[in-house]
Amino acid sequence: MYAVIATGGKQRRIEAGQRLDVELLAVPVGEEVAFTPVLVVDDGTVLATPDELDGALVRGRVVGEAKGPKIDGFTYKNATTNRRRWGHRQRYSTVEITQIAIA
Repeated sequence: MYAVIATGGKQRRIEAGQRLDVELLAVPVGEEVAFTPVLVVDDGTVLATPDELDGALVRGRVVGEAKGPKIDGFTYKNATTNRRRWGHRQRYSTVEITQIAIA
């Protein structure tokens, strides 16, 4: 059985027992989190309409936090002293999917 969920502006295909990194959630490590909306559930038959997915629920447990790769950037304009260095490192919550339920 698999499901497609939307989290952090992205859609992810998940299965029970899978660990994935999602954008940082305001949930402490060890707590449970429920993902809504559920976009698709496949359990032999595909459920995709809003009426079929009304009671669908995906639960997970936050097992840790991770950091993505460092991104370095530099902007420059010729013939001026306009230069700017910037960097970014995204933080993620590591979530283990515990349950995919269909009502």
